[in-house]
Amino acid sequence: MQFIESRGNDGQRADKVSFSTAILEPMASFGGIYVPESLPNLGAEFLAEHVSSDYKVLAKAVLTAFAIDIEASVIDEALALYDHFDDPKNPVPVVKVKEDLFVSELYHGATRAFKDMALQPFGVVLSSIAQQRNEQYLILTATSGDTGPAALETFKGKENVRVACLYPDGGTSDVQRLQMVTENADNLKVIGIHGNFDDAQNALKSLLQSNTFKAKLQEQKIYLSAANSVNFGRIIFQLIYHIHSYLELVRQNEIALGEKVYLDVPSGNFGNALGGFYAMKMGLPVEKILIASNQNNILTELIGTGKYDLRHSTLIATTSPAMDILISSNVERILFSLFGAKRTKVLMQQLDSERYYELTADELSILQAVFTADYCSDDEGKSYIKEAFASGYLMDPHTATCFKAYATCRTKPLKTIAYSTAEWTKFSPTIANALTGEKNTDDRQALDTIAKAAGISIPDSINHLFDKTVSQDVVIDKADIESEILAFLH
Repeated sequence: MQFIESRGNDGQRADKVSFSTAILEPMASFGGIYVPESLPNLGAEFLAEHVSSDYKVLAKAVLTAFAIDIEASVIDEALALYDHFDDPKNPVPVVKVKEDLFVSELYHGATRAFKDMALQPFGVVLSSIAQQRNEQYLILTATSGDTGPAALETFKGKENVRVACLYPDGGTSDVQRLQMVTENADNLKVIGIHGNFDDAQNALKSLLQSNTFKAKLQEQKIYLSAANSVNFGRIIFQLIYHIHSYLELVRQNEIALGEKVYLDVPSGNFGNALGGFYAMKMGLPVEKILIASNQNNILTELIGTGKYDLRHSTLIATTSPAMDILISSNVERILFSLFGAKRTKVLMQQLDSERYYELTADELSILQAVFTADYCSDDEGKSYIKEAFASGYLMDPHTATCFKAYATCRTKPLKTIAYSTAEWTKFSPTIANALTGEKNTDDRQALDTIAKAAGISIPDSINHLFDKTVSQDVVIDKADIESEILAFLH
């Protein structure tokens, strides 16, 4: 399979590249990103063939259908990491919480968040390619809280790879921050910045496109890549669990093979939703994709009105901080798929220059044929957490946003798959407040409160964080990011 560019080709790059090239060099012409030239058909015959397949067998079949240029032994090594999830036989449980609502739990890996689903195997693939080429890579990542810990975990100690992770100081939960700042492998650098996630992401994109920065890296014979979902190496692993979750409902005799469902996705940078979109285009029987946002409801406005308007928008700090994002990178891949490279370039460059674009009425109709959206306030989210807990289900505030979309966005009585992107341990003060009303508790106290109320244990990987030494305490201004990274490399 070949990959092409979302904003067209500038004549300076190859017009088509392999999967390995696309993940090593994720930024494309005119500031665009790479997209698959075509998608494999994984319709009724494929689904029927894999009704009884476990997760790794299904994943291998999907990757084989994409015909990526990665050796089979490397793919097997990457997928074997799912054996280290809570249940090796079922790394992604799908749990029934209402008669027609099922939660696909994506957080049973090393860092207790859904980013492990993609980043665990992605780290093996990328470092393997680097070693085969005998090249050194700097992997940049910007995080709103979950990508950073997962990227650091997958790349720590890996040969031929160094990682610089940017996070907004004060913009993550305590547990997320501790997962990053207590990492002490020599090939990892964690950098807090004064600003929000969009600032961190913009800094990452600027460095990825900076010829000056790349030239400085080349002096040290270092190449540049990224672990954010601008990298299609993340997306290809994320689309797999949408197919798995659907097949789980078939296995549980909740739906018949071929029956349509809703996918209900909490959305920030839109990579999770994009995976569902690609799965739908590849033949998964999906009625619509419900986009659940928090009060940073830029995606709700886009899908509802066709307007992407940042001119008067200010990022709001919410109780679902991993979704506190205004510039959703993977919307670009949706625009490309629906409207083509020429139109995507116009829209994205207008967003860059004017902080605004608007779809035509026909374009909006096409978008709304696939997506519908709503947003959930902090108070509404806490109510959903309390309601679900009373019925025996414990969830985090990002998953709670899906309950709002489930309540307001469906027009047909179809089974709905909501995606739980983080374990309750990652955002315990919000959950403790929702369940007991206690306020201003730190994470450790809140974890104890919830564990007692639910009659469960705190996972060791979370408990031990509070006793680890902070080894990464740098917090800097955005202007100093490049010099800080270069100093780390030296």
